Amino acid sequence: MDAHREMTRKPTTPGEILHEEFLKPLGMSQKELALHLGCDVKVVNRIVNGRTSVTAEMALRLGASFQTSPDFWLNAQQAVDLHQARVHLRRLPKPVAAAG
Repeated sequence: MDAHREMTRKPTTPGEILHEEFLKPLGMSQKELALHLGCDVKVVNRIVNGRTSVTAEMALRLGASFQTSPDFWLNAQQAVDLHQARVHLRRLPKPVAAAG
């Protein structure tokens, strides 16, 4: 399998994870989370709806709030970013010839 085409299905976004695995089970609204995080509800809404990426700062806040690692949120975001890049990038450059 081509290493650049590993994942063919669209990965779950951090926003979907946030909504389905944290907000829904806790019965927490986006507004309540925004107040807890100290950010505007629009920021949470954009993350939940996949219209903005999870930043390193937000990953720290989410990790502290939900007792997860910041890496959990950043890895989910990175998977989405790489998938989108693969979809949009038609061809990757060939490997550089080894020296020597």
